[in-house]
Amino acid sequence: MICWYQCTVKGGREGRDVDAVQLATVCEKLGAGEILLNCIDKDGTNSGFDLELINQVSQAVSIPVIASSGAGKVEHFSEVFAKTSAEAALAAGIFHREEVPISAVKEHLRSKNIEIR
Repeated sequence: MICWYQCTVKGGREGRDVDAVQLATVCEKLGAGEILLNCIDKDGTNSGFDLELINQVSQAVSIPVIASSGAGKVEHFSEVFAKTSAEAALAAGIFHREEVPISAVKEHLRSKNIEIR
């Protein structure tokens, strides 16, 4: 399955249909050292990371992929590492809104023997 995503330019005022995997591979060829993969469809949903998209991009590039968007509970972090080859994962809203303490995520990941920083 090929994922097509709306890529925005000019501060979000103009959209372009772009294949996410093609975009990632072009970025790598242009010298990107890592891909911060933000799935806007998952952003703010607290429903978990877009595992399919993360896998597609991770398999297409040789640089690290950082998963972003969708985390809503501590288990989403262990899930993204168990089911994808993401090098890292991030969240913001759940921490800013104090829905999930950062310490709880760290504790959960430690309990699963997943390296954290």
